[in-house]
Amino acid sequence: MLLKLSSMETMLRSVSTFTLFTLLLSHISVETSATTITLYNKCSHPVWPGIQPSAGKPLLARGGFKLPPNKAYSMRLPPLWSGRFWGRHGCSFDASGRGRCATGDCGGSLFCNGLGGAPPATLAEITLGQDQDFYDVSLVDGYNIAMSIIPFKGKGKCSYAGCVSDLNLMCPAGLQVRSRDKKRVVACKSACFAFNSPRYCCTGNFGNPESCKPTAYSKIFKTACPKAYSYAYDDPTSIATCTRGNYLVTFCPHRR
Repeated sequence: MLLKLSSMETMLRSVSTFTLFTLLLSHISVETSATTITLYNKCSHPVWPGIQPSAGKPLLARGGFKLPPNKAYSMRLPPLWSGRFWGRHGCSFDASGRGRCATGDCGGSLFCNGLGGAPPATLAEITLGQDQDFYDVSLVDGYNIAMSIIPFKGKGKCSYAGCVSDLNLMCPAGLQVRSRDKKRVVACKSACFAFNSPRYCCTGNFGNPESCKPTAYSKIFKTACPKAYSYAYDDPTSIATCTRGNYLVTFCPHRR
């Protein structure tokens, strides 16, 4: 039985951990030919997920919404869909959906409508294939919130991907983004975004995996988050694969 995407996108509910896993398993039993993705906010504060499809792929959930603490939002992904998800933090929007976010902002709108998030922002990326899905959590655009991806009921290795550590607590001074009152680090820039150097951005003479190697900054990210992309060519330890899986993307997965 096929479920319409619109009906899945309106399902926003409060769930305990047990209920969340029951929710995932019920989706899996209803339909095995479509991919379900569930966004779960385990943070103690609201998160405003942003969704950006790859070129030519359909927009989901208007590209963004508010997700209160301990709530989940599930949707079906169209076949062969690809795109990215991220968490916006410290947002305030008026009745028309205009406003801003402290991190991950997408043009000052609640609904990102195809726009990406302003770095630094932790990204969860997924590409659905005919025979195999590819997914990862990336710090290439920097870090603002811990994220993880866990697949369910797929075939193959179907391993965990993510960054559980709070990089804001260990962010080097030159990469820090601070709150308005300067008291807290709210995000950690990538070295590329901070310094705009070919060496850090893997561009120009460094635009290939042979010449673009880990730096002192990317090594800090990798040590803290070994299952996440730390720089552009960090492929071997960062890309995960699964066949016909369903996916749980969690914000603040470290919170109990």
